[in-house]
Parts: sequence; C-alpha cells; structure tokens
Amino acid sequence: MGWLMKKYNLLSIIIPVYNEARTINSILNLVIKSKLSIKKEIIIVNDGSKDSSLDIIKKFIKDHSKDNIKLINKSNGGKGSAVKLGIQKAKGQIIIIQDADLEYDPNDHQKCIQPIINGECRVVYGSRALEKTNDRYSHLSFFIGGKIITFFTNLLFGSKLTDEATCYKTFDTKLIKSIKINGNKFDWEPEITAKILKKKIKIKEVPIKYYPRTIKQGKKINWKDGLEGIFTLIKYRF
Repeated sequence: MGWLMKKYNLLSIIIPVYNEARTINSILNLVIKSKLSIKKEIIIVNDGSKDSSLDIIKKFIKDHSKDNIKLINKSNGGKGSAVKLGIQKAKGQIIIIQDADLEYDPNDHQKCIQPIINGECRVVYGSRALEKTNDRYSHLSFFIGGKIITFFTNLLFGSKLTDEATCYKTFDTKLIKSIKINGNKFDWEPEITAKILKKKIKIKEVPIKYYPRTIKQGKKINWKDGLEGIFTLIKYRF
C-alpha cells in the first residue's frame, strides 16, 4: 500500500487523434484552460490522420510554446495503439485519456484525479450514467451498446460499474504501466478494465458531463467494436 503515500504533482493527459480537424483546436484549448490542483502535461498522439489534424496540432503547439505539450506522430494503428504509446511516454504520476472530439469536458479532469490524489483508489472512471444532467446520446445503438458492455463487465467480474465504455479512464501511472495492453483498437478499453478487475483492484466512478456527437459528425466506434468488446471481456476473464 506504499502507493497511498505517493505525492501526485503532475497529470499526463493523453489525447489520441485520428482525423479530428473539426474539433482538435477547440478541445486543446479546453484542455489548456481547465483548472487543476496539480500541473499537467499534454501528450497528443496523432494516429496517422489523413486530414489537416497534424497541421492544426503543430500550429497550436507553436502558439502555446510555454505549455507542456508533446506531439507523437505515428502511422495509423488504432486508438489502443495511440493510447499505449502515450502511456509509455507519460511522465506524470496520474494518467487520463481525453478524446479529441468535444464529447467530454476537460473541466471534469479534476473530479477524475481527486480520488487518486486522496489515496482512495488507483483507478477512476468518469461515469456518464451517474451525471443526472446528461440527457442525450448520439444514437440509441451507442447507448444500448455501452449498457451491454457494462452489463457483461459486471456479470463476468462481479463489479458494479455504471459506464465501462467511458473515455475518461484515469490511472495511477505506475499501475497502468505495469499492465501489458495487447489491444490496438477500441478493444484496449474492455481489456484494461478486465485486467484491473481480475487483479481485484477497485475502480471508483465519478459523474461526468457528456455532449454526444453522431456518426455524421465523426463518431468512429460501431457495433462491431461492441461485439469485439464483449469477446475481449470473456477472453480475459477466462
């Protein structure tokens, strides 16, 4: 339990990016402006974007040269591959994942890191289900898909999560770096959840705001990812 005595003074915000030219500048501005009780480093992993995302990111970094922003440019390999590379490069004692769209509010970062700073837990998930003001979802299929993934997680691992599929997964860095992640696409999420729960490590949930977008607006996950998520949970349970 030595981790309880650890001093947390830097948050690593990992932002995987793939073709997010419409929103990347806006989300980076929100991340920069969000208030935290500790310092932040921003790690942007451009996963082989084919639009103007990379040019926008480079200009943003140039315009914010005083801020702690790192850019990793790689060939396309999927969200999981980008997240894994970001985790490898992270210097902070806490890591949070931030999507490059505008569905999640960086002002909720403090909510997500506070329980780790307090020594209550080593993993926090931001739950859209716990925030009662959230009343919109991008499509019924996404809503049902998230509920099914969460249901199977709880069924297989005896957990009581309300939102396994959340983007805002927050980790004690030493812990997340000690767990090998194999998935390179969206399957990295149920994989890491399964491995954490199998180790009997508590996942605390906190309510977060959610502003959904549609497939037309650039949402990339689909029903095949949901099926793969269920198979991934079963795989790592047994």
